[in-house]
Amino acid sequence: LTPGSGADIAGRIVAKHLTDIWKQPIVVENRPGAGGQIGTQAVIRSEPDGYTLLVQSASHAANPAIYKKLPYDPLKELVDVSILGVTPYLMVTAKGGEYSNLKTLIDTAKSKPGSVPFASAGVGSSTHLVAEYFAQNAGLKMLHIPYKGSPEAIQDTISGRTAFYMAPINTVIGQMKEGKLSALGVSTHKRADVLPETPTLAEQGLGNFNVSLWFGVWAPAGTPTAIVEKINTQIAAVLQIQEVKDQFARLGITPNPMKPNEFAKFVREEINTYQKIVKEADIQPL
Repeated sequence: LTPGSGADIAGRIVAKHLTDIWKQPIVVENRPGAGGQIGTQAVIRSEPDGYTLLVQSASHAANPAIYKKLPYDPLKELVDVSILGVTPYLMVTAKGGEYSNLKTLIDTAKSKPGSVPFASAGVGSSTHLVAEYFAQNAGLKMLHIPYKGSPEAIQDTISGRTAFYMAPINTVIGQMKEGKLSALGVSTHKRADVLPETPTLAEQGLGNFNVSLWFGVWAPAGTPTAIVEKINTQIAAVLQIQEVKDQFARLGITPNPMKPNEFAKFVREEINTYQKIVKEADIQPL
């Protein structure tokens, strides 16, 4: 994971409390790169004893659609342990810029097909795919401008060089408060608790638009079921701690405990969703 990413922060919050429960230190090791593939491979190669776990974001579900050939099988070489939480994407634009609301953005993009630019944190990143999903739902052709990561995408959106960025909510809360960005909509079916005034994309005419960024935990295939269930139960207990709820709330993350079988079903549904988005947007796999 990239240090400071939503998954990294959520993982560290949970790890701190699991350390207290397990009475032994948990070492968080960042292995960023290739949409999380490098860290994922490291976990797959480790002993399936419950001592090495993977924390990853929704990229885990997007990768099979984005990469021609993954160096591992995400469904066979990993066991789905637990989801940590979900957070909306926030469609942000420059404060006081060209797009004062969603309707203006959609009308402008319809009048100039293929020329209104949007930012992403890289080709095939979840911020790219969610923006493509928005364009598909609104019937738009837009110009994709990929950046190296969120900081660069945010900067060019603030300057008005791109029309919008589908930002993980925790990455732009600061700039929203500073008055550098304004929000055009929230990607989930219900409004974000941290920004209750911001309408969802669905309630602004985009039907059942409901996409979230989520963070989860996996173990290497072969990890005994009893260990997986024990870790799942302990993570669920940590997510009930008030201090954790408060820390998650400040980041716009909602705890969303699921049993391992529920999480496994959810992951497979997400993989299907991203494959449909990539196919319809005609994104060429990397």
